[in-house]
Amino acid sequence: MSFLAIDIGNTRLKWALYAAPQPGAVLLAHGAVFLETIDRLADNEWKDLAEPASMLGCIVAGEAIRRRVEEQLELWDIEPRWVVPAPQAGGVTNGYDHPNRLGADRWTALVGARHHVLQQCAARPALVVMVGTAVTVDALDAEGRFLGGLILPGFGLMLRALEMGTAGLKAPTGEAVDFPTNTSDALMSGGAHAIAGAIERMHRQLTARTGLDPALLISGGAAVKLAPILELPFETVDMLIFEGLLVLQSRRLAL
Repeated sequence: MSFLAIDIGNTRLKWALYAAPQPGAVLLAHGAVFLETIDRLADNEWKDLAEPASMLGCIVAGEAIRRRVEEQLELWDIEPRWVVPAPQAGGVTNGYDHPNRLGADRWTALVGARHHVLQQCAARPALVVMVGTAVTVDALDAEGRFLGGLILPGFGLMLRALEMGTAGLKAPTGEAVDFPTNTSDALMSGGAHAIAGAIERMHRQLTARTGLDPALLISGGAAVKLAPILELPFETVDMLIFEGLLVLQSRRLAL
């Protein structure tokens, strides 16, 4: 009963093969490829995998990418299934004005975050941050209601915008520091402090809204850049979307 979970973002495809479609299942194999190379998955990374019994994917990269991935999945006799945000699923109630317009990655991460929090402690609010091409900062109350969230540019988008809109500023190799004294550090620190400020502001608002101290969960490849400056306790959860996919798949099979 192995299960293949797929997370397709704006830049990379990440996959994980689990021993079973349920939270806490043993991770058998995993990997990541840039979208430019997904047409070689069946011949390379997936070639020697045991055939999964089922799969569920989360995609934000568009229909053309989805079709290309489904062509690679023809390696096995499994039905491709993709997350569609719903008014309620996996213990989370979707408070978006139009629930089906919430990004599938945000929805899946919220489901994963709700399960993650309940596994660790009694129910409490959670602030769910994903740091990728874009950054999302989403709020869950203690009952699992999605209250709303922010979308802002990730590090790369901020830096490219500055390169395009100004003379002489180039993408840096600098560090995030408190008082930058060179342009590279100033650029990197500006992006990091902008993201950290959005997180800290939303954390204050969620605390005021719920009267409780929220868990802060951060996922995404660029999350490490926030660690030196974020003035809140947080947990890095690299597999948050995969946790959500496991929850959604297990609930579907239980129906």
